[in-house]
Amino acid sequence: MTRKRKKRKSHAGLIVFFVILCLLIGGAGGGYFWYSSSLKPVSSTDEKIAIEIAQGDTQNIVIDKLEAAGLIQSKLATKIYTKLNEFPRYVGTFELSTSMSTQEIFAKLADPNNALQSFVSVTIPEGKWAKDIATILANSLPHLNRDELLRLWNDDAYINQLAQVYPFIDPTLLTNDQYFVKLEGYLFPETYHIDLNMNEDQVTRMLLDQFGAVIAQFQPQIDASQYNLQEILTLASIIQFESGNPEDMPDISGVFHNRLNSGMPLGSSVTVCYALYDQFESSEQCETNTDIQSPYNTYLNAGLPIGPILNPGRDAISAALNPAQNDYLYFVADIYGDGKTHFARTLEEHEANIDRFNLRLE
Repeated sequence: MTRKRKKRKSHAGLIVFFVILCLLIGGAGGGYFWYSSSLKPVSSTDEKIAIEIAQGDTQNIVIDKLEAAGLIQSKLATKIYTKLNEFPRYVGTFELSTSMSTQEIFAKLADPNNALQSFVSVTIPEGKWAKDIATILANSLPHLNRDELLRLWNDDAYINQLAQVYPFIDPTLLTNDQYFVKLEGYLFPETYHIDLNMNEDQVTRMLLDQFGAVIAQFQPQIDASQYNLQEILTLASIIQFESGNPEDMPDISGVFHNRLNSGMPLGSSVTVCYALYDQFESSEQCETNTDIQSPYNTYLNAGLPIGPILNPGRDAISAALNPAQNDYLYFVADIYGDGKTHFARTLEEHEANIDRFNLRLE
């Protein structure tokens, strides 16, 4: 009887094993069925839907757009599919259909020749360095070469050619070989609709066209100023770097004008950031390297630095030309709090603000 009981237990164990196995196989089969079904077209109707893939869109953003347009059955299944199958993403507007499977959709998005429009929208944010703008452009239009853009922006012969077209370019002010990028400050921040067939020269001229249209609005003030355009752009770039808040810019400009008029050094740490250039990694470095030997360093050199330290926007240019009438000589930003800028008339007040907002370096 003992043997018989063991035999029954053995049969019971096999039954349990086969039941579990069947469940696993069934689950796997069900999972695969769900996955493959989820990649099928959402409809048999051929409804055309245009989807724009913008600069900087991640794979997840693309999937969100497809889901919002009703072009995919399952966001999860689509994410799994794109993880298993790497696809390049091209910017542009693509005409898709509700009768297309997920596989067909991504195959179409992977070919730039399928883009409907012949241009792409590229946004150049305010306050970017020229080398970063070159990167943005090259990433947005794969046929553009970042190094070629930077080469052009530093080439004296090319700048002389541009000066024949753009009266605001004065080659005599842009020949200094100590500039990191000679056209720094002239690459205006804006959203551009760039033809996909444009080359580096044509894209550069598009940026300069926009710069010229904007600077024309300020030309009467520039002509009446004691500074030339290059100097105004340089001051505007420092203001832009110090604060992206347009409300603070006139007062910051007032501080710098007060310092320039009194013969004080500008002493702006952001000029040290730019002086560090390829070595720049964090704002703390700008405070601890004020002795760096560079014509951009406004701690060691009187007056303005040799040129712009980024590409400023309208508000910063306006602030450089229209400083607030104040008697401030110092300012700090509450970087660990609300980011608000606080101004001071005396060094004692300034030191108190540094301690108040825990800005003193150890």
